[in-house]
Amino acid sequence: MPRLTRPYFWGAGLRDPSGGAGPGAGGPARSDRLGFGVPVNAHPLVAPAEWGELARPGTPLHWVVLNVARGPGTRPDPLYTEAVARLRESGVPVLGHLDAGLGGRPFGELVSDASHYLDWYRVDGFYLDRAPTERSALNECRRATTTLRALLAGDGSVDGADSDGGDGHLVLGHGTHPYPGYAEIADQLVTFSGPWTQYRWSEAPQWTAAYPPERFAHLVHGVPRSHLVTAMRIARWQGAATVCFTDRTDRNGTDPWEGLAGYWDESVRTLRKQPPPSI
Repeated sequence: MPRLTRPYFWGAGLRDPSGGAGPGAGGPARSDRLGFGVPVNAHPLVAPAEWGELARPGTPLHWVVLNVARGPGTRPDPLYTEAVARLRESGVPVLGHLDAGLGGRPFGELVSDASHYLDWYRVDGFYLDRAPTERSALNECRRATTTLRALLAGDGSVDGADSDGGDGHLVLGHGTHPYPGYAEIADQLVTFSGPWTQYRWSEAPQWTAAYPPERFAHLVHGVPRSHLVTAMRIARWQGAATVCFTDRTDRNGTDPWEGLAGYWDESVRTLRKQPPPSI
């Protein structure tokens, strides 16, 4: 697969549900900056410090994924409600985690989970984990994303009919580069999710050059502190504006996203030192 050559370095800011400008404040303004997209799989009772860090004002966050129990759980959890409220007070969009089951998840279950997220936690969008990648699953995935947009817009459409698009943010968590058509049905695609040992040699297909970096996200675990800046350079080169790097690993079946990286403060300082946005 040929290495990507781009006519620009890195790209536009993300659209925030609040309708403002820039990451954490929304709007269409361009921003030549990386920002974090963080999946949080630890309960606020177990990881209160991590949740507190994510709500710290000024942190360059594009979004945080709320994952109660690979979905919204069976009932609202007041600790999650409090954690989400603090994030939203800081201007951080919160996305509800939905398991797409590689395209095999029943449509009704997906819609039901999405409705619970909206009713219980007032999420700003959705993160479809294990999203399919094949061309054959594109139409069914389009049906799901169209319905989720309708739910976010509050127009009551849950049958896959066209809606006005809503103001929410939809991320497809493929974990690899999918068939290019998926870029037309979501706000962002996670085109890499995996270990540093693979990421450091990864490449982006040429079709991604047709889209601005705000359309792509990379989640990488097992990144040593000494390679943090290199990982950020790779993301920029491959045209991804949203990243999450951690030194945690998936060894022995552990979840690398149960907490923040040991160098979280350093990575935040690094992104804060980026050049000012270009309009």
